[in-house]
Amino acid sequence: MSTAQLDTTTPTTPPGTGSSPTRGLGEKSGGRAAKDLLAKVVMWLAFAIAVVPLVWILGSTLVKGGHMLLEAQWWTNSQAGITSRREGGGAVHAIQGTLIQAVVTAVMSVPVGVLTAVYLVEYGRGRLARVVSFMVDILTGIPSIVAALFVYALWVTTFGFQRVAFAVTLALTLLMIPTVVRSTEEMLKLVPNELREASYALGVPKWKTIMKVVVPTAFSGIVTGILLGLARVMGETAPLIILGPYTKVIATDLFGGLMATLPTMINQDRTEALQPALDRVWGASLTLILLVFLLNLLGRFVGRFSKVKS
Repeated sequence: MSTAQLDTTTPTTPPGTGSSPTRGLGEKSGGRAAKDLLAKVVMWLAFAIAVVPLVWILGSTLVKGGHMLLEAQWWTNSQAGITSRREGGGAVHAIQGTLIQAVVTAVMSVPVGVLTAVYLVEYGRGRLARVVSFMVDILTGIPSIVAALFVYALWVTTFGFQRVAFAVTLALTLLMIPTVVRSTEEMLKLVPNELREASYALGVPKWKTIMKVVVPTAFSGIVTGILLGLARVMGETAPLIILGPYTKVIATDLFGGLMATLPTMINQDRTEALQPALDRVWGASLTLILLVFLLNLLGRFVGRFSKVKS
């Protein structure tokens, strides 16, 4: 037999002694499919656990307080002269107080938060930057009641001032600043370095590059973070109870003493067992939910036009 004939022969595997190469692949594919199914089940289960309480709360608030929002006087009248046994009145005094305090809080928080984020991203090097970042982390984890007690000790106990709405905004500012810092910091990090380098190559100073290139590019994302942070502080209750006494009349003076807000209105009427007061509690709760929802919706809408995303 020639060498060519020997090369063309192929060895055969006796039956039953070998294994099919597709069998291992099938077993692996089946294992991956089982793991994928298990992951989907766990994911949907976690989603249901998170959504069911949310839907329950929203449904209960809507059923019990929705009829209050359908009344015209809810949006035009205050609770002046309305007792816990008497029906009627509105929430315009609390809505105005909530919005006023939210705007003042944003005015004080946004510049500090944005400038701090710009420093950490663009200039932050060395020990000072680490200290600033560490302090921001500390503020992020501070409970709202601790911030309220700190402002109370400083504003009332140390300086001897009265409990006024402006003191509330100081406590809310402490809670909003870290949110603005972290959201702005993340959006500035998403700006491509090529934009900065191109600006530097043209001879533009760093401060002007930040003002003309970096911040405008991340502007939509920064606004989204600000709105989300504002929506968070609008629902805080502890600073309002400790520093901002409730009143049933319309008050717009931050330094005038009493000022109503939706959280304090809820807290004021929640102790009453009478149905008119309970209806106002549910109505104020639903109104606060709607305000926070609108702010979140506005933040999402602005985020869709983010230059960083595009």
